[in-house]
Amino acid sequence: MEFISEYGLFLLKAITIVIAILAAVSGIVGLTMRQHAGKQDETLELIDINEKYEAMNSALKQALIDPGAQKLAAKAEKKKRKAEAKQQAKEAKKRAKQGQPIEEQNVAEKKHLFVLDFDGDIKASPVDTMREEITALLTLATENDEVLIRLESGGGAVHAYGLAASQLQRIKDHKIPLTVSVDRVAASGGYLMACVADKIIAAPFSIIGSIGVIAQIPNIHRILKKNDVDIEQLTAGKYKRTLTVLGENTDEARQKMQEELEEVHDQFKEFVSSRRPDMDIEQVATGEHWLGQRAHELGLVDELQTSDDYLMAQSDTASILQLKYTGHQNLIEKISSRMSMIIGKFEKHAKEESYPKLM
Repeated sequence: MEFISEYGLFLLKAITIVIAILAAVSGIVGLTMRQHAGKQDETLELIDINEKYEAMNSALKQALIDPGAQKLAAKAEKKKRKAEAKQQAKEAKKRAKQGQPIEEQNVAEKKHLFVLDFDGDIKASPVDTMREEITALLTLATENDEVLIRLESGGGAVHAYGLAASQLQRIKDHKIPLTVSVDRVAASGGYLMACVADKIIAAPFSIIGSIGVIAQIPNIHRILKKNDVDIEQLTAGKYKRTLTVLGENTDEARQKMQEELEEVHDQFKEFVSSRRPDMDIEQVATGEHWLGQRAHELGLVDELQTSDDYLMAQSDTASILQLKYTGHQNLIEKISSRMSMIIGKFEKHAKEESYPKLM
């Protein structure tokens, strides 16, 4: 009787916990649905970088001068803007009389510099967002404009970063100048993306390169064998499965996996070499990575500069617009995305632990 009583109590607790979990999930689902009610599923946000710089400059000026001088400065700025607008209108009218199309008039005034951010994980997850941003800008951008990708990635899955590189190639195929900026790291798959650009700029202490391929899996066959656990694995095709986690790995399987890695590495080298033909590919395709300064000497990057300096230098001659695409996600997708982000950060941290440090 005591056993039955304890079992009944345990069962009651278990049911209570299940009900509580279901209630919590139902509440989250309801909240999510209410939050999305009446909202668009997808949004494309445009951030005016020029306006941001001007606001920062104005705020600093106001903080440094007295109230009386602020009024005079504001008046002078308003007068200056009015004169500039008048001059632009005059020039546009002059070009119109000469028969110049409106599209060409707009280009003559200021080019657009579109800024996209790619902070990659092992699955190159941001490619889903980036492909939408690229599609959007391709509807407007011309050969007179430019695209800047602020790229940060230590690499990851071959197929995922191959797709990401292909998305950047779409920009090149439309003959729009493409620049990639690396402030911290563009290694392995990250460099696969970067080399597509017409120009690569990198911070002096950024990590560049790692043109190599790696594959590693744990194998617990001996533990299973020791505990008399058999593994049955059926395949059709000699090399459907080479190395395995559970089964016994053979020398033939290892050799086949090595051949596959070499084949991917050869394609990696061909891809980089075709886009940076002046670089000694055999010298840099050893799997090593270098700091920006040495990477510049080896021809992996074109200029040593941070993305901040590049944008500020362009702000006088270009209209700088940062694009941010946000797509609709249901609850399951949000949870999955969040988990992928956490795992990606862990993997990124583990990778960065292997890089040299200043201690």
